[in-house]
Amino acid sequence: MSQALQGKIALITGGSTGIGLGIAQEFVHQGAFVFITARRQQQLDEALAQLGDQAVGIRADVADLTSLDRLFEHIKSQKGHLDIVVANAGGGEFAALGAITEEHFDRTFAINVKGVLFTVQKSLPLLAKGASVILTGSTTSAIGGKDFSVYSATKAAVRNFARSWIQDLAGQDIRINVLSPGPVQTPGLLGLVEPDQEEGLLQTMASLVPLGRVGQPAEIGKAAVFLASDAASFINGAELFADGGQAQI
Repeated sequence: MSQALQGKIALITGGSTGIGLGIAQEFVHQGAFVFITARRQQQLDEALAQLGDQAVGIRADVADLTSLDRLFEHIKSQKGHLDIVVANAGGGEFAALGAITEEHFDRTFAINVKGVLFTVQKSLPLLAKGASVILTGSTTSAIGGKDFSVYSATKAAVRNFARSWIQDLAGQDIRINVLSPGPVQTPGLLGLVEPDQEEGLLQTMASLVPLGRVGQPAEIGKAAVFLASDAASFINGAELFADGGQAQI
């Protein structure tokens, strides 16, 4: 059986855990060579042990432009180009209006908005003809979230990036789409609460999803494979929800 991403070169930021790792695993399974990034070497090492010799890990902080420059120089020297970029690195914390600090705002926007912007912009010289860029969004951009307004606002910005950038890149044969997961069982999601509250959080999240459960990273990875592949060759500027129906009701 042919592989959907055979011979493709991909970059996945924040690819060492959670959704990013789920995407990386599916990309490798479908024949891609994958560069993943993380800020911590231990996480990279653990991810690479699962991904095998079709992956390389690079320590990088997407909010640090010098770090991004080093990342793309490394990719250029190793492979010379990219066919797929998944701007996935991101994160958030609960903070209700009235308790939002400047530090919380700056940190969240630096990773989720600034990081996405400059990851994509700095990748442009390496993007091959027919390249696919995937921005990791969230259902929160469309439906909001209690105590989660700053994170939700960053994902709304990401959604608009795609709408605007496809106009900036018109005629260049580069597609940009947004993949917006609903609640997915990842270390990032569970890290929003104390360990003894994790099961309650998952149950609450599942109750909001018409399918009655939270998603798994591999399910988001399969959706990313579609957007990255030639099967999505005429899909551009779209938002694909992988959310079990959460944002569709």
